[in-house]
Amino acid sequence: MNNSNAEELKKLDELDVEILKVLSKDGRLSHREIARKLVKSPVTIKKHVDALEHGGIIKNYGANINYENLGFEILAIIELSISKGKMLEVERDIANNPHIYAVYDVTGTYDALILARFKNRRELSELVKKINSFQYVRQTNTHVILNVIKEGTNFTELIEYNEEKK
Repeated sequence: MNNSNAEELKKLDELDVEILKVLSKDGRLSHREIARKLVKSPVTIKKHVDALEHGGIIKNYGANINYENLGFEILAIIELSISKGKMLEVERDIANNPHIYAVYDVTGTYDALILARFKNRRELSELVKKINSFQYVRQTNTHVILNVIKEGTNFTELIEYNEEKK
């Protein structure tokens, strides 16, 4: 989250938070349905949702897809060591691969962390070999995920937990 988005989060009122809780459970709800749940007018809901979108709090809407049921049974974490000064260039190149769904700058032994999905070991092997062929990649370390225990964040639980801590 950049500084302007962090500032936007501080400006959220109670209705904004309630709208985010509702949308985090079902992003397909219409403004009218959200208004009915929160006992507000659809116009009020629309104004708040528009402001949340404009402020970058709501980034997009989409389906939560079960990739494993579509045959993407292999999840991998790939750690990268990258030559100094070339990190963003390498990360941007790697991010263009459709198997990759997350690229992070990290602290510690490695410079970047890549999360990717594959249908089979051959696809994983091809990607790792391709990444290792990049001029500025010094080293990779690949982990295959055996079981997913938890994935994703529940906005409602996160907000309620932070409110309890106050």
